[in-house]
Amino acid sequence: MAKLDGKIALISGGTSGIGAETAKLFQSEGATVIVTGSSERSVEAAKAALPGIEVLLSDAANVAATKALVDQVKAKHGRIDVLFVNAGIAKFAPIAEIDEAFFDNHFNVNVKGAFFLVKHAIPAIPDGGAIVLTASVAGANGGLGGATVYGSTKAALRSFGRSIAKELTPRGIRVNTVSPGPIVTPILDKGGLTAAQKDNFIEGAKTRIPLGRTGTTAEVAAAALYLAADATYTTGAELFVDGGLIDL
Repeated sequence: MAKLDGKIALISGGTSGIGAETAKLFQSEGATVIVTGSSERSVEAAKAALPGIEVLLSDAANVAATKALVDQVKAKHGRIDVLFVNAGIAKFAPIAEIDEAFFDNHFNVNVKGAFFLVKHAIPAIPDGGAIVLTASVAGANGGLGGATVYGSTKAALRSFGRSIAKELTPRGIRVNTVSPGPIVTPILDKGGLTAAQKDNFIEGAKTRIPLGRTGTTAEVAAAALYLAADATYTTGAELFVDGGLIDL
């Protein structure tokens, strides 16, 4: 039997990168998978790239939209067995260049949106279900220069993973966090880095990572599957997928 046979899995931010790779893996393991995108363009592209996976438009920063998303999935599928909270943005700038809009945008998407998606989804998750949050090594070590705001949002998600896990233990709903290290995904192209800065980031990361390379979306997806399906005696944990960057 496949690891997620018969399960309903909702992945926020699932139209590209880690989310899309995880969606394909969950589907291969028997799940009915629903992913979200933040724009019509990303949703239409994902519909073509992810056959058999339901793709919905949803603004991760809009609290009302997160509730409408959960209501829509519950109305169609009846429940959410696995919730993978993966939607997020990552832009980088030195503190002197950060304005209120930059700050608010990160916290609205990465923190407020993530929290309220979990809040709205909890009643739709059966006892024994699973929640996985995507944080980052930047939430633990500050990440590269210019990641002050981004890293702070991911630190909040690490905290959510522990506190929400404790609150949901009476229902046997496991809440865990996956914290990727440097992974080459489309999010780097949206982070405000020039092509040269992106290349410097990737090459510089390789020199800092004990395994000597950046990670892949498939490796993060495998970790998300482990936390969603295999780690049945694990809750409130954080799994670093970072080539040893944090621990070595």
